[in-house]
Amino acid sequence: MAATKTIKAVTIKPVTTNAFENKTLPDIFYEDPEPIEDALQQQPTLNRLTTLLLDYYKDDPEVFVMNAGFVSYNRANGNDRVAPDCYITFGVDAEGIQENLPNFWIWETGKVPDFVLEVASESTAANDLGRKRDLYQRLGVAEYWRFDGRGGKYYGEIMVGERLVDGEYQRYQLQIAPDGSIRGYSELLDLEFYWDGAEFDILDPRTGKTIDKYEIEREAHLLEQEAHLATQARAREDILAAETRARVERQGRITAEDRALAERERRILESEARITSEAQAQAERQARQAAEAQARQAQERERELLAEIERLRRTNAD
Repeated sequence: MAATKTIKAVTIKPVTTNAFENKTLPDIFYEDPEPIEDALQQQPTLNRLTTLLLDYYKDDPEVFVMNAGFVSYNRANGNDRVAPDCYITFGVDAEGIQENLPNFWIWETGKVPDFVLEVASESTAANDLGRKRDLYQRLGVAEYWRFDGRGGKYYGEIMVGERLVDGEYQRYQLQIAPDGSIRGYSELLDLEFYWDGAEFDILDPRTGKTIDKYEIEREAHLLEQEAHLATQARAREDILAAETRARVERQGRITAEDRALAERERRILESEARITSEAQAQAERQARQAAEAQARQAQERERELLAEIERLRRTNAD
């Protein structure tokens, strides 16, 4: 997971003291905080952001992410504590803190949280903007982010990100798009916080997409389905193309056969016409020959008759 690389040269300090078994709880009076009457105003935004961060870092043993309990910063006074809505600490024994401590005791963990986020409600906004901000700055929390899920109703701003520079908080520059969406880049987490006008999200700055694993899985599933459908569509297209080629080839063969048949019929007709013409010519020749023979026969009979008449005349003359 890339985010831990933003913390340099931090040695993990294992938590060896089990505060419950060894009875090391401070022997002091803890004041019970008053319940927050409007906590439900925070929950949609708080649930969304903390769930994403918990899921994002859950497999990293050196990153402790918490959205409950107290950060106690004075071993001598248990009432010196603060309850961030969500906080992240890098370079610590996350499992040891979870198992051995009742709350985040900085004298046991060896460091203060690196990152804190607060979500606005009517009853908590003034504290988030005042006492808590001053305390986080004094303790040395590297980044402090505030989110107002009511569109800036309580903080006066929808999103604010601050980083500690020379002991003072300086604001990150937010990017506001023409559609009103807001992006804020956390250098510490190497993540982008995003407000789309309705709810908050956390994005991977390299892809611009959410780090929500369920959304990632859903998108991957949709892409897989689209790829499957595209493969099926290509297969259908290939089948249709093959059928079209086969039909064209069949049509081509039929057309060629039709042309060949027409050519054969043409040659037959030409042959028949030639034969008929030759027969007619033969008949005409035979008719001429017959007429010529008849004419010769007639001429011959005429000569014979003239010779007979001449013979009879000479006989009578004698």
